Amino acid sequence: MNEFRKTKITLFCQYWLPIIIFCAAIFYQSSKPSPQGIPSFIGMDKLLHFTAYGLLGAMMMRAIGASFPAQPTWRLILFSIMAAFLYGVGDEIYQSFVIFRDGDVFDAIADLCGSVAGVLVYQRYRTAKGHGRKGLHQ
Repeated sequence: MNEFRKTKITLFCQYWLPIIIFCAAIFYQSSKPSPQGIPSFIGMDKLLHFTAYGLLGAMMMRAIGASFPAQPTWRLILFSIMAAFLYGVGDEIYQSFVIFRDGDVFDAIADLCGSVAGVLVYQRYRTAKGHGRKGLHQ
């Protein structure tokens, strides 16, 4: 196996496979009539969306940054937020076809806010560790 192919397989397994598994888990949970085994309180649904899509946003930033290291930071941030948010919108559309579920624009807003937070926290972490690019101007 040549070195280029080995690098592509490693990149996929380390960065993209976790995203695929996480998105499959979100899809599976969206197929259920309601979230299973989770305590309920006012705003819990939005908190779950914010947290899940924050994690997805951070994972997207990590994978897109590793896959396209020459891109400017602002572009990596934008694409990461867009990718996570668009998956959230697709999930809300899907839920509108699931029995006992419905698509909710406020869930999509929570997905967007979580995506932005996750990407920015991840970028801040990378910059603080000296691994990321500094600022949004590059």
